[in-house]
Amino acid sequence: MKKIEDLKGKKVAIVAMGASWHDFCLSKTHSAHFDEVWVINSVSGVIFHDRVFMMDPPARFLDTEDASNQTDIMTDVLKKHKGPIYTCELDDRCPGLVEYPIEEVVKKGKTNYLNNTVAYAVAFAYLAEVGELNLYGADFSYKNNLHYAEAGRACVEYWLAKCIEQGMKVGVANTSPTLDANVPSEEKLYGYHRLADPLLVLTDENGEYKTIKKSEYLKKAKQPVYEPIMVGRHDVAPPEPNVW
Repeated sequence: MKKIEDLKGKKVAIVAMGASWHDFCLSKTHSAHFDEVWVINSVSGVIFHDRVFMMDPPARFLDTEDASNQTDIMTDVLKKHKGPIYTCELDDRCPGLVEYPIEEVVKKGKTNYLNNTVAYAVAFAYLAEVGELNLYGADFSYKNNLHYAEAGRACVEYWLAKCIEQGMKVGVANTSPTLDANVPSEEKLYGYHRLADPLLVLTDENGEYKTIKKSEYLKKAKQPVYEPIMVGRHDVAPPEPNVW
């Protein structure tokens, strides 16, 4: 198993089970490279990866039906996977389990705010001081269903903010609501989004943040007018993740 120390400065993707995990698949088909891919729970039974984060006790999958449709796939993964699968408790029936470094994480993070598995994975990246973290499938809420949302988004965003403050480059799938990644640029700044000429936030070549009016940006960018095209007739790369 690779040591945590070996991750410092590396480029990592975390792939969870939300709809925007398809952005990861699209990126990989267009040759996106990551030094490591970390997956959440049952994604471990679907895509190639380096580490798994499964913070429930293994018995939840092996001895109960509490995990519903995840039960069968996770039972298979837990019994066969050689690891590392980070979790809260070891089980002799699962050869790949590794205890999550909870003491080190709470000591460095100075918090006990860890209420979902994605947050644990992000906190692990924070502990390991990876250089770049790209998040896919950590969605929690959906634009087309305002009456449904999973708990945990705030906690994940909290840990992402800690990563950014530490100097880590953080990217979130464009179709994910996490960090408002799927919100149009002209609507990100509340209040300013109501102006006739909305204010945008951009980063320059040095990574410095600055504001610019949309009209000024369009003049400088000299954006072309795109004509409709037939899908499949042109090579179009997938959008890059929103980056902080």
